Amino acid sequence: MPVPTGTPAAPLEAHTPMIQQWLRIKAQHPHTLVFYRMGDFYELFYDDAHKAARLLDITLTTRGQSAGSPVVMAGVPVHAVESYLARLIRLGESVAICEQVGEVASAKGPVERQVVRIVTPGTLTDAELLADKRDAVLLALHVGARRHCGLAWCAVTEGTVYLAECDWPQLRGWLQRIAPDEVLYGGGLAPAAEAELRAWLAPTGGGTAALTVRPAWVFDAALGERKLCAQLHAASLAAWDAQSLPAAHAAAAALLDYAEHTQGQQLGHLRALRVVRPNDTIDLPATTRRNLELTQTLRGEPAPTLLSLLDTCATGMGSRLLRRWLLEPPRDRTPAQQRLAALAVLRAQGVEPLRQRLRGMSDVERLTARIALRQVRPRELAGLAQTLQRAQALAASVAELAAGGDSTLLQALATDLHPPLAVADLLQRALLPEPAALVRDGGVINHGYDAELDELRALQANADAFLLELEARERARTGIANLRVQYNKVHGFYIEVTQGQLDKVPDDYRRRQTLKNAERFITPELKAFEDKVLSAHERALAREKWLYERLLDDLQPHVGALSTLARALATLDVLAALAERSLTLQWCAPQFVPEPCIEIRQGRHPVVEARLQETGAGPFIPNDTELDARTRMQIITGPNMGGKSTYMRQVALIVLLASIGSYVPAASCRLGPIDAIHTRIGAADDLANAQSTFMLEMTEAAHILHHASAHSLVLMDEIGRGTSTYDGLALAAAIAAHLHDRVRAFTLFATHYFELTDFPARHPGAVNVHVSAVEGKGRDIVFLHQIEPGPASRSYGVQVARLAGVPAAVVQQARHTLAQLEAESARLQRQFDLFETPAPTAAAADAAEAALDRHPALQALAELDPDALSPREALDALYRLHRMLQEG
Repeated sequence: MPVPTGTPAAPLEAHTPMIQQWLRIKAQHPHTLVFYRMGDFYELFYDDAHKAARLLDITLTTRGQSAGSPVVMAGVPVHAVESYLARLIRLGESVAICEQVGEVASAKGPVERQVVRIVTPGTLTDAELLADKRDAVLLALHVGARRHCGLAWCAVTEGTVYLAECDWPQLRGWLQRIAPDEVLYGGGLAPAAEAELRAWLAPTGGGTAALTVRPAWVFDAALGERKLCAQLHAASLAAWDAQSLPAAHAAAAALLDYAEHTQGQQLGHLRALRVVRPNDTIDLPATTRRNLELTQTLRGEPAPTLLSLLDTCATGMGSRLLRRWLLEPPRDRTPAQQRLAALAVLRAQGVEPLRQRLRGMSDVERLTARIALRQVRPRELAGLAQTLQRAQALAASVAELAAGGDSTLLQALATDLHPPLAVADLLQRALLPEPAALVRDGGVINHGYDAELDELRALQANADAFLLELEARERARTGIANLRVQYNKVHGFYIEVTQGQLDKVPDDYRRRQTLKNAERFITPELKAFEDKVLSAHERALAREKWLYERLLDDLQPHVGALSTLARALATLDVLAALAERSLTLQWCAPQFVPEPCIEIRQGRHPVVEARLQETGAGPFIPNDTELDARTRMQIITGPNMGGKSTYMRQVALIVLLASIGSYVPAASCRLGPIDAIHTRIGAADDLANAQSTFMLEMTEAAHILHHASAHSLVLMDEIGRGTSTYDGLALAAAIAAHLHDRVRAFTLFATHYFELTDFPARHPGAVNVHVSAVEGKGRDIVFLHQIEPGPASRSYGVQVARLAGVPAAVVQQARHTLAQLEAESARLQRQFDLFETPAPTAAAADAAEAALDRHPALQALAELDPDALSPREALDALYRLHRMLQEG
């Protein structure tokens, strides 16, 4: 029989009491799957059950009836709920956890239940659902007047709220940078804008983000400002320079409201605020992050990447902080210089003892969040207690290191690493050394912590002795030698007598259960003892639960101190990892200078070099790079597979590593101011958004031309190859000229158009370099991977095709055709200037003048002086010109 679909359309009172309760809860969470606790299972009903069965591949069934229809159900066991939640979260679903909050009393009707929290992709706090090395990010978006956007985001497990404002065209870049797991937006957003938002969110760094609509009234600027002040315990936001961001305040109101709604309480650990402005960090567009393989390979894998090479952190919070450093390098050199000074001290005085102390530390950052949310488990607190003990010794070690070197950062960390001693003492007194996993199982609170609990435990502990003593007395009294006093969870305590001894049973024995070969009895004395012991067990569990809740209460005032400790531990962990990497990989300290330059001696690509060492494929060939105020562009030629892209990427990675305050893979490095790293590398398409390979190439090139500056590093690889030869050559020449003449960015421009090797002759800021290769016997090509001055002599494309395994006949024909083409090109070669700026022709000038004469609107526009107009006058002029065009 097929399982019915849909919820029966019947009045609420027509349903059974339990389904009535579920319907009331479901009405409060119509777009969320409700996990309704029933004993050892979370059950889903009707449409929720159908959806869960489809998504989780669990059994769909029916049981009983309600309102005259079968009750459709599907369930998951409580002990395995995390695995099912993780699957649903990955699919972008949200789940409301509905628990029994009332006592299983004798009163009629279902036990009282309520939703205790809502699990959504952006508000994860459970250790089982979170990746150790990446946070779940929740972002709220407010679109205000003239499509000015306010952004507020946070990781619920981190404790910092971030604010930013931007215009709608800039929003896509912000979304790619933040990579949220869930985005909140107001219900009043225009359909076209909503569709655009969905398209932008599809390829974020964390995968496809979940979109959640919230009521428009939640996005209230005044409310958001008040909420932020309340979180920070401050009278105003002036101390954070965040008082004049009304659009961001409106987003913050929705963010905090939703976070409190899903967690079922206020978020006391969100006590830090940071305003993110575009000029604060070096711009790393999504294409740059992808092409440089910072956190994911081009195939979407986590390794080998720059992050996977650097991340030898001992804790998850260290790994997450390293990721943030890598993706948000500051433009201000002060943080990088402070980190480099700390690394110098750690390298000089030995970093390995410090790393040994960090290993095994708990994730204090996430534990602090779960303490504030009252979701922390006993064993996590026990681990925190051990971490706090070790942090005391760690603080002393860091203080000793700081005293022996010149590092203000290490000195500050030595102070912040001191744990709150009151917390360490409280946890040691309150918890058993190895507590149970869950409070409901008992065995959590330490002996001697609570007199009442100790008394109840004593009653249970003495039960075995009493039962042995009772069994001996009853055997002596009855003469039944094989009489046994036992206990099970179903029937409680009992005296068991075999069938052959039943004639010796005393009159005060009362039959409790009949078995095939024995009878079980209870006596008044044993019944009284049973009531006392079972009552003590239940009371002990209730007492432990109450004491654990009081323990969480006592920990709340220390959340701020624990957050400070967590930040210090994470920072120290990252510094220790970077110090270890710099020693192991033989990196050097970069030098920052005020003048514009990128000077690298013996630079290497860190990931490629590590892979070569792992595979034993030979040493990496280092190369120099010199760009400065006079030489801002390199035209790079050479064969495919020769190493052009590797060389370009290694320059970008060295610049990035230096900017985060890391040592770099080079013999030396001098670096001037950098505001962005832009890349246009590789061939790809975006067919889902109707963009061909060449269209995507031009779109990325246009973004670079619009956003790069004189302080940017630009990598352009094989621009113009997606169209015809002359089209591509013309575009490549024009783009190179624009970057050289107008943008004046530091540019590495790799090309196979040999015509572009004439570029430096007309442009003094450009030089030719090439990747060396030689042709050996049998016309085999040998790549030397060495960057040398001057243009390449030839492309070696046919030789590369031969190495790739192209059939010999095809290679031979290609050689023959190539010889003919080269001969014809030499015969017909005409001189023309690729780089001359076109001037308007006389005919074009005459046509423009005639157009002005023909249309009064154009004549009126030519007479306007925009600099002399007020905003109101400019608007009036615009309307006037519009009317003239419509009339003319």
